[in-house]
Amino acid sequence: NLWNKELSKIEVNSDDKNKLAIFYTALYHTMMQPNIAQDLDGKYRGMDNKIHTAEGFDYYTVFSLWDTFRAAHPLYTLIDKKRTSDYINTFIKQFEQGGRLPVWELASNETDCMIGYHSVSVIADAMAKGITGFDYEKAFEASKASATRDVLGLKAYKENGFISIDDDHESVSKTVEYAYDDWCIAQMAQILNKKEDYEYFMKRSQNWKNLFNYENGFIQPKKNGGWAKSFDPKEVNNNYTEGNGWQYTFFVPQDIPGMIDAFGGNKKFETKLDEMFNAESKTTGREQVDVTGLIG
Repeated sequence: NLWNKELSKIEVNSDDKNKLAIFYTALYHTMMQPNIAQDLDGKYRGMDNKIHTAEGFDYYTVFSLWDTFRAAHPLYTLIDKKRTSDYINTFIKQFEQGGRLPVWELASNETDCMIGYHSVSVIADAMAKGITGFDYEKAFEASKASATRDVLGLKAYKENGFISIDDDHESVSKTVEYAYDDWCIAQMAQILNKKEDYEYFMKRSQNWKNLFNYENGFIQPKKNGGWAKSFDPKEVNNNYTEGNGWQYTFFVPQDIPGMIDAFGGNKKFETKLDEMFNAESKTTGREQVDVTGLIG
């Protein structure tokens, strides 16, 4: 009965039993995590390793946010508003007890195994859709604090507008993903009428341009203030997070018109997309088995 209730949140019809099985298995998979991480009386172990009691919300764990901010969490904001609110209340508690929003949290521990501060994407989406049940001001404060730290390349990012190879590993991916997250924080600031914060984070959200090479049309790494030598967009290396130059060049979800302009307009942008889809699918550089179908 419980699973029928959850899975009937989306109803699809088809004569093809296989398609139905695939769809509902996929929907089932979206509901495997995050998991409730509290006792029946609401007690849970927090980021500070102390025991707390969740009041008015369920405390969750397993926020693999780099994997889920693009599609899973936007789905939850549509079919699971109460849980979305609980997730964000959990984020806020993790900020209060651990000093920052979760990046890739597991059992009230920060694994830091991926990049970005994509909690802010989840929060902004919920605020934009008018989901209630959490403190917007506190969520914004936590987002701003997480984005203005001096770790994981953020110091260079704030000072120079990009992260270079000299500053931190996975510098390209961090730069463009931080820029998207900053746009999310700007949207929160706009909802909360914080004009200065809105302008500051909107400006930061354009930082992707600082790694965009207008000559070859790729977002690529910098070193010693200039472009890194011997750039190959097919190469899987330490400048990108589980990806390469082809894939990350198109990571500007916060400013699609701006990205098209950078390529020189619609026609040139279309040509670039065709080039990616027609490229040979074989990558170069590091062999990484979980990176497939990036190009071609």
